[in-house]
Amino acid sequence: MLQPLEVAQVFRACPESRFAFHSTAELDSLDPLSGHRRASEALDFGAAMRPRGFNLFVLGEAEHLARQLVLPYLQARSARGEVPSDCCYLHNFDDPSTPRQLRLPAGMGRVLRGDIEQLVEELRVAIPAIFDSDEYQNRLQELKQAMSERQRDLIETVRREAREHDIVLLSTPNGFSLAPAEGEGMMSPEAYEKLPKEDRERLEGTVEILQRKLQQAIRQMPRLAHELRQQTQTLNEEMLQSVIAAPLEELEARYREQEGVIAHFSAMREALLLHLEVFLEEDPEIPPEAIFSRCQLNLLVDNGPCEGAPVVQVDLPSHQHLVGRIEHHVHQGTLLTDFSLIRAGALHRANGGYLVLDARSLLQQPGAWDTLKRALRAGEIRTESLEQAYGLISTVTLEPEPIPLEVKVVLCGERQFYYLLSEHDPEFLELFKVQADLDDELPWDDAFLEEYARLIATLAREVGLAPLAPSGVAAVIERAARLAGDQQRLMAQARPLKDLLAEAAHWAGEATVITRGHVEQAVVQQRRRAGRVYELSQERIQRGTVMIATDGEVVGQVNGLSVLQLGGFAFGQPSRITATARPGAGQVVDIEREAKLGGRLHTKAVMILSRWLANRYAPRGALSLSASLAFEQSYGGIEGDSASVAEACVLVSAIADVPLRQSLAVTGSINQHGEVQAVGGVNEKVEGFFAICREAGLSGQGVILPAANVPHLMLDAEVREAVAEGRFFLYAIAHLDEALALLTGLEPGEADAEGAFPEASLNARVVTRLDAFHQALKRQGKTNGDSEGSGKEANGHDG
Repeated sequence: MLQPLEVAQVFRACPESRFAFHSTAELDSLDPLSGHRRASEALDFGAAMRPRGFNLFVLGEAEHLARQLVLPYLQARSARGEVPSDCCYLHNFDDPSTPRQLRLPAGMGRVLRGDIEQLVEELRVAIPAIFDSDEYQNRLQELKQAMSERQRDLIETVRREAREHDIVLLSTPNGFSLAPAEGEGMMSPEAYEKLPKEDRERLEGTVEILQRKLQQAIRQMPRLAHELRQQTQTLNEEMLQSVIAAPLEELEARYREQEGVIAHFSAMREALLLHLEVFLEEDPEIPPEAIFSRCQLNLLVDNGPCEGAPVVQVDLPSHQHLVGRIEHHVHQGTLLTDFSLIRAGALHRANGGYLVLDARSLLQQPGAWDTLKRALRAGEIRTESLEQAYGLISTVTLEPEPIPLEVKVVLCGERQFYYLLSEHDPEFLELFKVQADLDDELPWDDAFLEEYARLIATLAREVGLAPLAPSGVAAVIERAARLAGDQQRLMAQARPLKDLLAEAAHWAGEATVITRGHVEQAVVQQRRRAGRVYELSQERIQRGTVMIATDGEVVGQVNGLSVLQLGGFAFGQPSRITATARPGAGQVVDIEREAKLGGRLHTKAVMILSRWLANRYAPRGALSLSASLAFEQSYGGIEGDSASVAEACVLVSAIADVPLRQSLAVTGSINQHGEVQAVGGVNEKVEGFFAICREAGLSGQGVILPAANVPHLMLDAEVREAVAEGRFFLYAIAHLDEALALLTGLEPGEADAEGAFPEASLNARVVTRLDAFHQALKRQGKTNGDSEGSGKEANGHDG
């Protein structure tokens, strides 16, 4: 007879004596990637590969994967890297709509920006001052006076010639006029009429000649005015040059090795000279401040304070958070922008280093995934709005010069995202060639136990909690094994462990160390907070609303076990499984499937069960059976194969008309040969049935489970206590026959060479009952045949 499991088999305790420290305060902190050797090697490889496309995707289930593991690793590695150059934008004096990008050695951008600001401040004061100076005003006056004298000389030449011919040159509101002279004045019309005809003709001819000369002199006036403007412009440029030459030459000497800076200084000089009038006019069309603002430097990224390569992590990786944005301001109802309103994105800040992104968040942002791929594929950052990128707007805006990109992108996310992107996005594997697959669990062995204790100490320090006593560490390790669902493995995710430590510290209160009692109380409270639905389920069974028997024997009825997952809380729940059997054509009806409540895995399990049944009891002929299987009082979906052992047992019970013990619940999966396979959630299933039996009164109940699941048992203390006292039993089976023997109390029996089973065995009863079904079908067929014959004769007689 199969023996129940010992208490040592259902739980692996962590001995406190294994630890030599008095508290975790004595332990050194642990590298977060310790134990994740495969992932650590992948990170080393991916971070060291320079060619494009060798970006990383870190696979793991931890919610805070980036902050807990990846960021500390990259920050330690980046400290040894080179500090990247500063990233800047400058006004493009040739084409203002396409600002120029400028890369400078780290820290130089801040210095250059300060130098330009200081230069602008000096010019803002010096330029108006030079044009208000006595020197400038005197020289300008000299130019105007000289030009005025030249204009006057032209007129005086004509005036003198006119006097020589007794003609006077008069100035009138409409210009100049020539008339005959009389003394010092103009001859009166009466006196002119009295002159001889010859004198009048001579005077008129002379006036005509002088008129032409006067017109020639007047035509030279615009040329002289133009000369004056040119001379004034030359003077203005000379004065402006005297102001800007020295400071610009000083800066050019300081930045002589930076070609882009020298080119900007040259463009500044030309722009100031080109817009001289804005400093002279009282109400210029372009204010001087606008000219000065074009000379400034827009420092997008200042890497001066950095020590090593930058590591940037973005919580909301939207399009504009990746490639930056171009801001606008409102002026008289119009949106305006310029190079100074370009803002950096995460790619700018991470350029030359590492950019860490959450895959889920990235894929949720409109256009962000395509934006990242486009930047990595082109090797440059284009700052443009999402509407520009997709051609949804046609308004005039800036098109900044792209910035060369050299960054290592590290995506962090669940495995499903990696596999879905690999399958559905052809570019994904070209851009993310390195996968770092983190372990969800770590081995529980003596060699690693000390490291896991250091991990617990590290997590407690990160949260700022009190240290743990050895008993507290042991309790956390046991809980980690339970969360991993394995006696040989420990959960590797940091978030649940941190939460557990934080809650244990809360229950520890003012205690100096966290002990086992505090940890266990935290676990109890976690279950208590999440256990409302579980308690309601238990209450329904205790009140008889949901029928579950824990004693007695019933034909065609067995207790199956399932697991319900609600958020982060899982609990076991027993279900009554029933079966019926009658003569038929070898059909096993899955009522759940017929009602469209059974999932594909459950349907597969029932089909395997049907094949096992036919192969065992009718290997050479037809199976004369019509059977049905159902989960009673189940109104939701049924999925999985963990009930197939229970379904096989209840089906055999219904066929053989042999009762099954209701004090035993069953879980496990079978194959077509009747071998029992491991299932999930075994701890929750056992504890769920135990709770029902405890309320009904423990009297030797138990659970039948796959032998392959024994290493996964980490049961609660109350269950362990009942097992130790012999009030609750666990049976580990490797074959379906072992479950049948436990449930029926009969030996299944082995078939002999002829295929016959021992006479008193369970299998013999099954075969006998199936033979009876077959005979019943034959009799029914003969009866049906006789009836059909009689009917035909009668019909023929009538005809």
